[in-house]
Amino acid sequence: MQTKRFKQFWRKRLKKSQRQVEDIGLKAEETIDVQLLDRLNRLVPVRRFVIIWLGTITLLIVGVFIQFISLSGYYQRLEPVPGGIYTEGSQGTYTNANPIYASTDPDQTISSLIFAGLFQNGPNGQLVGDLAKSYSISNNGKTYTVYLKPHLTWQDGKPLTSQDVVFTFNTIKNPDAGSPLFSDWQGISVSAPNPLTVVFNLPDVLASFPYELTTGIIPEHILGSIPASNLKAANFNTIDPVGAGPFAWAGIDVLNGNNPSEEEVQIALKPFSHYNGGKPKLNEFIEDIYANQNQLITAFSNRTINAMEAITPPPLSIQNAPGVIKHNFILRAGTYVFFKTTSGVLSDQNVRTALVEAANVPDIIKHLGYPTKLVNEPLLAGQLGYNPIYAQPGYNLKAAIQTLASDGWTTIKNGVRYKNGQPLSFTLTAANTAENRMVTSMLKQQWSQVGLNLNIQLLDPVDLLSALNQHNYDAVLTSISIGVDPDVFVYWDSAEASIQSNTRLNFSEFSNSSADESLQAGRTRIDPALRIIEYKPFLQAWQKANPALGLYQPRLLYLTNVKISGLENQELTVASDRFNNVQNWEIQAAKVNIKP
Repeated sequence: MQTKRFKQFWRKRLKKSQRQVEDIGLKAEETIDVQLLDRLNRLVPVRRFVIIWLGTITLLIVGVFIQFISLSGYYQRLEPVPGGIYTEGSQGTYTNANPIYASTDPDQTISSLIFAGLFQNGPNGQLVGDLAKSYSISNNGKTYTVYLKPHLTWQDGKPLTSQDVVFTFNTIKNPDAGSPLFSDWQGISVSAPNPLTVVFNLPDVLASFPYELTTGIIPEHILGSIPASNLKAANFNTIDPVGAGPFAWAGIDVLNGNNPSEEEVQIALKPFSHYNGGKPKLNEFIEDIYANQNQLITAFSNRTINAMEAITPPPLSIQNAPGVIKHNFILRAGTYVFFKTTSGVLSDQNVRTALVEAANVPDIIKHLGYPTKLVNEPLLAGQLGYNPIYAQPGYNLKAAIQTLASDGWTTIKNGVRYKNGQPLSFTLTAANTAENRMVTSMLKQQWSQVGLNLNIQLLDPVDLLSALNQHNYDAVLTSISIGVDPDVFVYWDSAEASIQSNTRLNFSEFSNSSADESLQAGRTRIDPALRIIEYKPFLQAWQKANPALGLYQPRLLYLTNVKISGLENQELTVASDRFNNVQNWEIQAAKVNIKP
């Protein structure tokens, strides 16, 4: 009985518990419905608000970023920065970096980067101190005193003093050394009264002398123990030079050395941190020297090199390619047709005058493809002593025909004039370049209109140099370096036409006693006003004789694949003057903040 009641009791308790559980479940469901589901339903408008708010914040962030980018140009700009490796290509042969021997174009390039002279040719033609800070001239014009900058050092750390300067020029003066500068320094004594002073004593007044002081200085402590007769063969000259210029020697590599026509020489230079003009901003300068122009052009087109010195301009497709920057450095030089006045039809002054009158020089200049200046005297326009009243005759075809007719060149056969059975004909020699082919072709056409039969002979550079040295031509188209100073003695004095002359640079073999006296007097006057007066007889004699046809100032074409900060188009005295501020060249750029 008790057992039965016990069972009934627990059944009731179990049912009651079940009902309580069911009640709790129902209440929980009601609570979830009320507390969660209803609130979730109310989240829909809240969710929209949150999405809108997040979207607004995102738009604000994007807008600020865009504004930051767009406004950065107002407080940031792209500016040159130091660094980078610069590789220049040139054509020719590397033989000697020593400045007292450097002769080829690659030689002079390497020499000008490694060695420093007392002065540089400045951008406006004035001399600028390099190792020297100033100079003075004695009252008699025969003594020049040069004052060096203090604390100069060689690239090996040794001090550079006036004794090094004396050693350099005494070595040039020594015939055993075999320097091509030998003749320029005969009779000049050099002394060093103290470590910062050099004194040059000249046998005669020479107004152009300061321009001789741009030659690189060489170290006595390295070369002083080498006999002068052995100096030209020293390793110093080719694989171990030490100078005081902006870059120091780092190494040399010769590629394809067994094939001279395909040889490539790479010379690496590193910045000299103690260069007196300031440490160069480039990390490295590499000169890549190619034996032939095709190699040079290919390397430039492939951007293996940053720049090329185009002694012989490449095709226009290369010059005008995308990304190529063209620098036309006009040289302080003159391109002329030099008439040999001592033989053949060109010994006739009237013939030379007629040829000058029949040459349309402005039209030739228009076809050059680059801006330059007309050359119509033995001096350059703007140079001390230049006077337009002494210019050669301008283009006048009628006057040219009349000049020839009056001189007896009257018979015409097949368009060619004759005089006493002799045809009006000669050969014009020139280097075989695209520019010379154009110029000689235009001259042939222009001169044919007055009855001249012109033959054209185009030679490679080596053969042309031989022809110039031997004066083996009727007339020759070439350029001469004139520079800033008006001393053109070596090109027009009669003694410079002689086979005994060291240079024989009087290519026209022009001889006039009045001109000789004038040239000598002009170079021995310091006062500019007096020099102008002294040069007048020479200019008058040149104008009357017409020993040459002046054409234009030539250029150095320099092509780059990168923008070079610090390199600006300017007139140069010599091609290597493009490096006068190479320590400031920069080829890299970065954004920098503008200072308020």
